[in-house]
Amino acid sequence: MKLILTAAALAATATMALADGHATTVRMGTEGQYPPYNFLNDAGEVDGFEREVGDELCARAELTCEWVTNEWDSIIPNLTSGNYDTIIAGMSITDERDEVIDFTQNYFPPAASAYAALSTDADLEGGVIAAQTGTIQAGYVAETGATLLEFATYDETVAAVRSGEADAVFADKDALAPTVEESAGELTFTGEDVPLGGGIGLGLRESDTELKDKFDAAITSMKEDGSLNELIVKWFGEDAKTF
Repeated sequence: MKLILTAAALAATATMALADGHATTVRMGTEGQYPPYNFLNDAGEVDGFEREVGDELCARAELTCEWVTNEWDSIIPNLTSGNYDTIIAGMSITDERDEVIDFTQNYFPPAASAYAALSTDADLEGGVIAAQTGTIQAGYVAETGATLLEFATYDETVAAVRSGEADAVFADKDALAPTVEESAGELTFTGEDVPLGGGIGLGLRESDTELKDKFDAAITSMKEDGSLNELIVKWFGEDAKTF
């Protein structure tokens, strides 16, 4: 309880600093295990598409930002309790999440989710499908006739397919694409792509309206000058969906 109260107090201090017009440090919360969106590089630092986007957004918003990693399954509760100030972790904007936290406009457009398996004839309707806990993909599988097998990390979902524990994995196609390509034919896409969510945005506490406005303005400026599309293409390839 003491730790939670202390974190909440720190969050309140950061918000007051914003309201007073003074520079403040904003803690950017990410998972660090979902390439190419976010991952830890060889130096143990947060890297990837969202690191570059986040750093640029902070520069444009004239904010000092620090990067914090947190496990996916507790990433929303630890935002609301004050452990960091934003979620920038490949999180799709959904109505369910929007009831708990607030979102900026999307910095990545709505993209397809897809299945990957060891063969194209994997049973997607009645088989066992692996998905990461707390994702829109897990929610989608739970509503189909398939058996949902949830894991804490993306890597574990792929490992379940390789081990035969699951018939397929269902995840963001942009995350699966490099995994399938690097598997040298072991993994393959199967079934139809499924459009889910309203794109990816920064998650914030509902009380941090001024911080949300600052990031929204920065995202708009990156869309307008084309720099956001440049980063999308850099990390996801020429065929990636852009703004």
